[in-house]
Amino acid sequence: MEKLKGVVPPMITPFSQDGKLDENNLIKLVEYLSPRVDGLFICGSYGSGPLMTFEEREHVAEIVKKYASPKTKVIVHTGTATTKDTIRLSKHAEEIGCDAVSAVGPYYYTYNDLDLIKYYESIIEALKGYPVYVYHNPQFQGYKTSMNVMRKLKEVGLAGIKDATFDILQYAVYARELMDENFDVPLGTEALWISAHALGCLSYIPGIGNVFPELCHEMWQQSMDGEQEAGLKSQFRINKIRDIMYLARSTQLAVYAIAEIKGIIKAYPRSPFIPATEEEKKQIRNALSELGVL
Repeated sequence: MEKLKGVVPPMITPFSQDGKLDENNLIKLVEYLSPRVDGLFICGSYGSGPLMTFEEREHVAEIVKKYASPKTKVIVHTGTATTKDTIRLSKHAEEIGCDAVSAVGPYYYTYNDLDLIKYYESIIEALKGYPVYVYHNPQFQGYKTSMNVMRKLKEVGLAGIKDATFDILQYAVYARELMDENFDVPLGTEALWISAHALGCLSYIPGIGNVFPELCHEMWQQSMDGEQEAGLKSQFRINKIRDIMYLARSTQLAVYAIAEIKGIIKAYPRSPFIPATEEEKKQIRNALSELGVL
C-alpha cells in the first residue's frame, strides 16, 4: 500500500440506546463520510474497538468495507490484549480487502521492549507483507513504545506508526529517524496538523473529521498548496472546535452529540460511556453556532 495521504477520520461506531450495534446508522455514516474523506480508520479509540466483541469488530469492518467507496482506504484497528487475538482480527481485515491494519500495544499489563518487538513481529510475520502500523497511543495502552522498538520493527517490515502521542517533539523524532518514502507516520490528531505537515506528514486522523470532514479536508488542502496563513486560520478554528467538544466531557462523546446536532446520524456511545446530556448538547450547539460552523 502507498503511504496514506489526506484526511482519514477515526470513525465512531454507532450503537442503539440499549447498546446494540446500530448497523443502519453505521451504513449511513460510512456513506456520509466516504465521498468527503480519503480514508476511514475504524474500531480504534473513537470507534469503541475495545468495547466490542471480536465478532462485532469483524462485522463492523465488513460493513465499512462493503459500503465505502473503492477510493476510500479502510484501515482497521486490530489491537487487543493478546497476540493471538490481534492476529485473528488482522487476518480478517486482510481477507475482506481492507487496506491496512493498525494495532495499539497490548494493554492492561506494562511490557518491555522484547515483549513488544515479539508482539508486533508476530503480527507482521503472520500477515506476510500486508501493511501493519503501530498505533502508538500511550494514554490508552498505558505505556510508551520506545524508539528501540520502532527501529527494530521498521527493519522487519513495519509499514508505519499512527502517532497519537499528542507530542510534536516525539513526532519530530519519528520524522527525522524513521520517516522515508516507504515508512509512513500519519498524525493521530487534528490538533497538531500544521506542525506535523511542516515535518513531512502527509495524512492525519482527525476525530472531528466524523462531523466536520469538509473543514478537515480544507485545512489539509491549504497545507498541501502552501497556503500558510489560510492553513493556520483553519488550524485555530479546528482547535477551537476541539475546545467546544469538551463540553460533552470528552471529544469522543461530543462526536456522537454533534452528529445528532448536524443531522448526520442519531446514535449512542456504548456503556459504560454516558451520552451527552440535553443541556450539554445545547451548549455545544450554541458554541458551534457562535463560531459559525453550523
